[in-house]
Formats: sequence, structure tokens, C-alpha cells
Amino acid sequence: MALMASSRTKLARIMIAASSNLRKSCHYSTAAAETENFLGLKDYADYRRSLYGQITHKALLVDAVGTLVIPSQPMAQIYRKIGEKYGVEYSEDEILHRYRRAYSQPWGKSRLRYVNDGRPFWQYIVSYSTGCSDSQYFEELYNYYMTDKAWHLCDPGAEEVFRTLRKSGVKLAVVSNFDTRLRPLLQALNCDNWFDAVAVSAEVAAEKPNPTIFLKACELLGVKPEDAVHVGDDRRNDIWGARDAGCDALLWGSDVHSFKEVAQRIGVQV
Repeated sequence: MALMASSRTKLARIMIAASSNLRKSCHYSTAAAETENFLGLKDYADYRRSLYGQITHKALLVDAVGTLVIPSQPMAQIYRKIGEKYGVEYSEDEILHRYRRAYSQPWGKSRLRYVNDGRPFWQYIVSYSTGCSDSQYFEELYNYYMTDKAWHLCDPGAEEVFRTLRKSGVKLAVVSNFDTRLRPLLQALNCDNWFDAVAVSAEVAAEKPNPTIFLKACELLGVKPEDAVHVGDDRRNDIWGARDAGCDALLWGSDVHSFKEVAQRIGVQV
């Protein structure tokens, strides 16, 4: 019995020691993985700088809605507010629900929602969302979203960052799923002159995540895809799409939270 008790005590000690070693091993593995990830990122940045000097990329591609600009007021609130004088009775919650449903549906036989000025698509969206087909209502709403009242810059420090990037030799382009209102909108926000090029899906006839629109932006800038990094807030459209085109990509709100951070990733101090 004493021998059996002694054996059990020894076994318990072995198990405790093994458990302790396992915890240490797991802790080491986690720490090592974090270190390797950090070193991997640092090594990649160093590799890029060995190609281009102090910077990691020759060009920065920027998503528009959700990254460069954001709506100043909730969409449903605006649809409801402007629509009241045209007889719109749906609540904001109902407008939002119907909008999401309409926006998620396939648009005709084409994969492109935005063709030229995008009017047919938006007429469908507005009519379905609000139950109002009044043409004057649509035109007022459509034109509103081309003004600086409807949008504002996501990052107030963007201008200084973009100016510094361009001085450092980094070319800039907007890459956006949008209709032809994007250019006058950028002008209204006084940020159109920040960029060397604008690639709009309505003009390119390709929407993100289709690599074509990223390749067009690179063509407009005169750089190879592997020389560019794209920043956007949509994992599918921006990150996967850019990588499929051969560009690097940063997820806005996760990898980076400001354009100053983007510049730092590229190797430019602001």
C-alpha cells in the first residue's frame, strides 16, 4: 500500500511538472509567435525599403466612402427628412430595412450598380426604400449627396498627410465604387487636388473587388501593382480585391486608424 501511495505521489509530481512545462511552453509559443509576427512585419518593411529607399511603396490607393469620407447624417434620416414634403411616411427604421434589402439584391443583368451617373440604380433604391417614386424627390435627394452637406472627411488630418506623402514621392489615387458624382463631391470637399488620379467604378466599368479597378488606378499613376498599397474599410472589396490585383492592402479601422498611421507604415513621418 505504501509503495502504491508512493507511486501515486510520484505520478502526481510528474503530471504537475509536465503541466507547468506545458504552460511555459504555451506561453513561450504565444510570445514567440507574436515576436515572429512583429519581426516578419519589420523584415517585410525593411525589404520594401531596400527596393525604394526610405519608403515601402511608390503609391497609395485610397477608398472613398468609409475611409476618405463618411456621411454626415444617417442615410435613413435624410431620406425621411427630405421625403416628408413628398409624402414619405415610412419610419427611419423601415427605410433602413428596405434600403438594405434593395441594395443587396442583384441589379438587373449587370454586375455593375453604378453606370455613368448611376441614376437608374439609385431611382430603384430610393423608390423601394421610401415607397415614393416622385421624380422631384429623387432629384433633390440625388443632388444632395453631391454636396459637402452630405459628407465630411473621415480623418481631419488627411490633407497634411497627403501633402507630405506627395512631397516624399508617393503618388496618390482614389479607388471607389461610386458613380460620376464622386469627382464633383471631391471638389465640393476641397480634396480633389490632393490626388494624382481617381479611379471610379462607373468610369472603369468594374467594381471592387474586381482587380480591374485597382489595375486601372496603378495605370493612371504609372506604377506597377506591386509598388502600390491600398487602404480601405471593407475586407472583401478593399483588402481581397487589392491583393488579387497584386497590391498590398491595409484595413482601415483595424490595421490602421488614421492616414498618419498609413504614412508611417509607408515610411513617411508627418
